[in-house]
Amino acid sequence: MKSGAERRSPESLRRHYEVEKEIADRLKATGDRAERAPILAGMYAELFSRVPDHPRLTAQRDPETEAQLVQRLLALLSPHLRRDTEYVEFGAGACALAFAVCPFVRRVRVVEIADQIPPEARRPPNFELVLYDGGDPGIAPDSVDVVFSEQFVEHLHPDDAREHFALVQRMLRPGGRYVLRTPERWTGPHDVSRWFSTTPQGFHLREWSYADLVHMGGQCGYRRCEATWNARGICVRWPLGLALAVESAVARMPLGWRRTLGHKLVPMVTLALVK
Repeated sequence: MKSGAERRSPESLRRHYEVEKEIADRLKATGDRAERAPILAGMYAELFSRVPDHPRLTAQRDPETEAQLVQRLLALLSPHLRRDTEYVEFGAGACALAFAVCPFVRRVRVVEIADQIPPEARRPPNFELVLYDGGDPGIAPDSVDVVFSEQFVEHLHPDDAREHFALVQRMLRPGGRYVLRTPERWTGPHDVSRWFSTTPQGFHLREWSYADLVHMGGQCGYRRCEATWNARGICVRWPLGLALAVESAVARMPLGWRRTLGHKLVPMVTLALVK
């Protein structure tokens, strides 16, 4: 079965790449968050209007696949969830996972730049949507047990990344965890620029490695990092030292090997930063 990219013509992929790169370049050229805010608020609407055959517009919704993804992410999160857990999710989109977490915790808050919840969705009573502009969402320090993000941090402007990790560290209680999944830097790029470049040029403003995130965690005051091998329905803790060693070996491979063999060895970076 062909992937979405393989089903599109070279001209279609090139057009998508050029439009996404143009918008991303405008975002990268901004001097501060105030300049970035209007671009962030409208970048996807502009992309979809200029690329009407974008896969997110043309792909048929598969509720079974979506439910399977939610269950896999719940398996990743469940060791960290209790009845009294305060849970926060960044970049939750339509909030399918957040709604699924609600029965297992005290409160769920989703931090998003816009309300993307389908109108027909029923919002659980312990659910709250927090809209923000990329700055401080107003969640009190030392008040959250688990923060989660799924393929979110690669979209952060490089100038905002450290502030994001520091913000999460402040809102976590001692012992709290920031659990995140993000595409692996050395097997990418993983946005549309994969077909045209060896580095991210589109809406993935920076792709991360385990080593990058461990370094960032140390800079922002996290006490330790816990790695998980999580892909293709498998979710198992693996020693951080082993994750770093495998990733280092992948980084030394030729590009073609990194995208095939390397992707099988380190398919995603899945990490818990512990306060």
